[in-house]
Amino acid sequence: MYDFTIIGGGIVGLSTAMTLSQNYPRSKIAVLEKESQWAFHQTGHNSGVIHSGIYYKPGGFKARFCRAGNHSMVQFCQQHNIDYDICGKIIVAVEESELPLLQNLYQRGLENGLQVSKINAAQVKEIEPHVRCLAALHVPSTGIVNYQQVSQKFADLIRLQGGELFLNTEVLKINHTKNTTVIETSQREFTTRFIVNCAGLQSDRVAKLDKAKPKAKIVPFRGEYYKLTPEKCSLVNTLIYPVPNPAFPFLGVHFTRMIDGSVYAGPNAVLSFKREGYQKTDFNLRDFVEVMTYPGFWRLAAKHRDEGIQEIIRSYSKAAFVRSLQRLIPEVQAEDLLPTHAGVRAQALRNNGKLVDDFLIVSNHNSVHVCNAPSPAATSAIEIGKAIVENIVELAPIKRTAIRTTKIAEYAKETESSL
Repeated sequence: MYDFTIIGGGIVGLSTAMTLSQNYPRSKIAVLEKESQWAFHQTGHNSGVIHSGIYYKPGGFKARFCRAGNHSMVQFCQQHNIDYDICGKIIVAVEESELPLLQNLYQRGLENGLQVSKINAAQVKEIEPHVRCLAALHVPSTGIVNYQQVSQKFADLIRLQGGELFLNTEVLKINHTKNTTVIETSQREFTTRFIVNCAGLQSDRVAKLDKAKPKAKIVPFRGEYYKLTPEKCSLVNTLIYPVPNPAFPFLGVHFTRMIDGSVYAGPNAVLSFKREGYQKTDFNLRDFVEVMTYPGFWRLAAKHRDEGIQEIIRSYSKAAFVRSLQRLIPEVQAEDLLPTHAGVRAQALRNNGKLVDDFLIVSNHNSVHVCNAPSPAATSAIEIGKAIVENIVELAPIKRTAIRTTKIAEYAKETESSL
């Protein structure tokens, strides 16, 4: 019998299990992951950015958890000798029409309590000599790290605290009895008192197995990257982002210097025909039919038709991708870019066609479901884990666990009413 069972071995699930093991060292904890390694999907296919929190609505989960997570992630890396670099980033306006958007983003950064400064084109050249722009924001708290290394350290700490970790263990059914829950998996049954669902790309399906109602469906968006050839990595010193279009839910292609010194360019954002589909040719009939028959997707597609078409063009045309990058660094040429890995973003979408723009945490009977945790979830992982654990009350000795959902439930209602 387990006291807590975490479904999903990405960075959020492992962070939650680690925090539970630290707060409740006498409890019995299991982490179930269907893949053969930890942090395989969203965590293992992202760009490794330690975000500042500048983009997010003040007061929301993303803004609060990301800002705090920036500090706690750096502290964790320092404590456990994990390589990281707080290199900062610039967000650049290349056209006059983008200057008001840049100013709005500056105000949002201030509202979120960040150290952010406005700099002119000459000052940008001092940081990034190859960038062409009219003005920019400098956000010094942004950094880079390898989140798979962070996740592995989380797993090591869970084991040291006595937690049990199970790979190659896919959850198939969830059955409730009077006081416990039985989880049927591809390996064996697990009896538990409490479930935390951090299944990422499969989180809505796991919630459904538990008869929870997140009122949103995961729609997968593939983000495709190129990387600069080694001899061209000197074009980028830090992180270079465009001013995001506030009407479009993605940040636009950008340059990211990775912790190993390589430089990635991207991503675009195109619908994936498979929830865990990292290649253009990947296809899963169930995943495809679910999206195509979901009214929310067609409402979203109609609203962002032109932007969506441009993303598709960038996916199939390297020349179009290069033109987007040349808005930031004109020197970049097609021969400077090599194809590399793609990632898939698990984005929750409402039936009304609105993307859930904050983390979505849903409580159920003896369970909590994290049903929307795309970027900046990796940055925020330690804080998300803390928030979940702070709402779990342990009765000593442990015979049952209960969830105190007041704060989460109240905020969830506020978020839903604003969509």
